[in-house]
Amino acid sequence: QVHLVESGGGLVQAGGSLRLSCAASGSIFSFNAMGWYRQPPGKQRELVASITSGGTFTNYADSVKGRFTISRDNAKNTVYLQMNSLKPEDTAVYYCNAVPNSGKYWGQGTQVTVSS
Repeated sequence: QVHLVESGGGLVQAGGSLRLSCAASGSIFSFNAMGWYRQPPGKQRELVASITSGGTFTNYADSVKGRFTISRDNAKNTVYLQMNSLKPEDTAVYYCNAVPNSGKYWGQGTQVTVSS
């Protein structure tokens, strides 16, 4: 079975920080690149950060580059997203998933709201 459980979201003021966590089942985590996606209100889901299976290489959307850091702990099947210097436009539901993925399985996501 596929399990993706995101946590760590919340309400924060602009300029603040949050750290998101995602616990994934081994079937989706092992040997796969993982990513953090987000879906702002009324918009499509987008990939904002990804990390290779071994954790060596990362990639970021231009909108978060220099502010967000993705990491993973393969022993715990967990991927993290450290978000600094948050902006109101970062407000969204954040999800983790493999990169790429079938689109069939998603977790419940975690809401991040950044107030101005």
